[in-house]
Amino acid sequence: ELNPFTKISKEWMLVAAGNQEKTNAMTASWGGLGVLWGKNAAFIFVRENRYTKEFIDKEAYFSCNFFDKKFLNDLKYFGIVSGRQEDKFKTSGLTVSWRDKIPYVDEGNFIILCQKMAAVPLTEDHFLDPEIKKQWYSGKDDGNLHTLYVGEIVEVLAR
Repeated sequence: ELNPFTKISKEWMLVAAGNQEKTNAMTASWGGLGVLWGKNAAFIFVRENRYTKEFIDKEAYFSCNFFDKKFLNDLKYFGIVSGRQEDKFKTSGLTVSWRDKIPYVDEGNFIILCQKMAAVPLTEDHFLDPEIKKQWYSGKDDGNLHTLYVGEIVEVLAR
């Protein structure tokens, strides 16, 4: 069983992308699951300045990785530290595994493997409610909006 409202927003996930040479992951708490264009889909949102975005943009696949509560400190770490400065997998001790060309975090207990179907950069023009910009895009992240990625769910791994 997976309650996406709890799993994504309260317990968080790691979004991983990359290739055999280099993979990165980041903590995310915005996203969703549903059906789009006749396919089961996962939706994630990544800010423009996130290092993991470079990997998602370059590669055709990404994974959404969920964990037991005992990994909360790892999730915090992956959300604070940038992969530009250090290898977060090496430092954390978490393991990158592969299913075909899709990297995922082996310690996860529920993993959604996705193939990108769309990437939609959000602009201020997309916000119909003026409170969105005020609440989510002011201060240090002003102007640093998100890209919405839609991935077809190609496989789910669960323990």
